[in-house]
This record gives sequence, C-alpha cells and structure tokens, in this order.
Amino acid sequence: MPPPEPVPYTSDKTILRRQLRAIRQAVPDKTRRHAGQALLRHALRHRLLAANKRIGFYMPANGEIDVMPLLNRAYAMGVQCFLPIVPGRGQLKMWFSRLGHQPHLPRHWRLNRFGIPEYHAPNGQRLRASQLLRVFMPLLGFDARGYRIGMGGGYYDASLAFRTTRKAWRAPDLIGVAFSAQQAEKIPDEPWDVPLDGILTERGLIRPKRGAQ
Repeated sequence: MPPPEPVPYTSDKTILRRQLRAIRQAVPDKTRRHAGQALLRHALRHRLLAANKRIGFYMPANGEIDVMPLLNRAYAMGVQCFLPIVPGRGQLKMWFSRLGHQPHLPRHWRLNRFGIPEYHAPNGQRLRASQLLRVFMPLLGFDARGYRIGMGGGYYDASLAFRTTRKAWRAPDLIGVAFSAQQAEKIPDEPWDVPLDGILTERGLIRPKRGAQ
C-alpha cells in the first residue's frame, strides 16, 4: 500500500495536536497488531540496538505505537535499557531509570500522574538524557525535517535542552517512534526545539532532510 498523505500544515498547535491524536487513535487494528514487530525488524536492520550500550525507551500509552517488542528484545540482547521518570510538579527535566535484573516484579513499578508505568527499583541507576547513547521518543506527529510535536508537557524539550546550546554535541541519538500516518507536512518549530535524528515507523526508518522547508 502507498504511504498515507501527510497531515496538512497548520500553525495552530492545539488544532494540530487534536488532528494527530485522532489519526493515531484511528490507526486500523491490523496495523496496530503488526506494528510492534515491524518496528523491531527495522530497528535490527538499521542496528539501532547494541549490547551493553545505554538506550532510552518509553512505556506506550494513549494509543502510541507498541514499542514493547523492541524493549523486550533490547533487554534480552544485554542493552542497558532506561525508562523516563516524569518529575514532580513544577519541574520538567527527566531522569531515566535503568531496568534491573528482575524488571517483572510489580513492586518496582508505579503509575505516574498521567497513568503511565514508571520503573522505580530501590538503588537503581538513574541517568540524564545526555548520558545515553540513543533515546527512542514517543510523539504525536513528525515532519520530513525531523521536527516532532508531543503532548505539550515539555518534558523531552527540557531534558534535551543541552542539544540547542551545544551544537557539536550529538548524543544522544534521537529516534522518534510513530505510525507512518502521524507524519505532517510541517510541524511548527520554535528556536528551542531539538530535531530528531530519525523516525522509526512500521514502514521503516526515516532520516530527516535537514534542508527541507
């Protein structure tokens, strides 16, 4: 099947978020069932997972594409897997918590105020985004330039702000994860936005076109 048409441009982020959220929720069940395994195949093909390396993931929620096959394979490969922890009210910069030797134990998990599971093992290792090799990021929409739009909380923007002030700093490698239907003609961008280094969808890995308008 041909790829879906990008979502038409609008400068109103509230409208764009509403449109993209509806599109994400409307992804066909068949696509959803196969998407997680497709992500894994493409990630392996492009060598996005590496044993003993620090890589950030996330727990899917609210209709987001299923990254659990990717996370489970990474853990089995010996990747150092980290998950974000949303900070307290009034704060935006996230820590990333490493999955331990027994990540299945219920006592190590709790729901944050958005209802998303977080990993809180006692004495577990926590790092900032700058200490990770790669971060797989959730999003509502993306464009060909690599700009993303999220739910509007600003947590990833704050956690990656160092990338806007240190132009030579390329770590971590930022990979947005989404359904291909979430692509927009153009995401309204701000000076503080950090573009993605790639977008992983059920159709493959997209490398941004930095000169695109």
